[in-house]
Amino acid sequence: MKIHVKRVYAPPAKTDGLRVLVDRLWPRGLSKEAARIDIWAKGIAPSHELRRWFHSQEGNFTEFRKRYRKELGENEQEARALREQIGRRKATLLYASKADEHNHAQLLREFLERLD
Repeated sequence: MKIHVKRVYAPPAKTDGLRVLVDRLWPRGLSKEAARIDIWAKGIAPSHELRRWFHSQEGNFTEFRKRYRKELGENEQEARALREQIGRRKATLLYASKADEHNHAQLLREFLERLD
């Protein structure tokens, strides 16, 4: 299983493999046809409460990482289901945030890669 991470607003590429949107909300201004999403895994995205907290804390990513990992641990069954859907295929986790390095898709990729 090879998982990449990419902004959903970047053009789709053949090298993306399975395209998985991992945001709870649909990206603004992007049509379903243009996004070319194979799976919308909104149940594995950060909760509304965590997302709101993160934005109100002006980017406290260290604490966000800790809280999101806790949510993922509590929602491991959904993470395992997504990993099973990906299987051995190449996949790209898509996110809408402008933050390329500090976003939940990076953390989700790490979590999925560590699952047994």
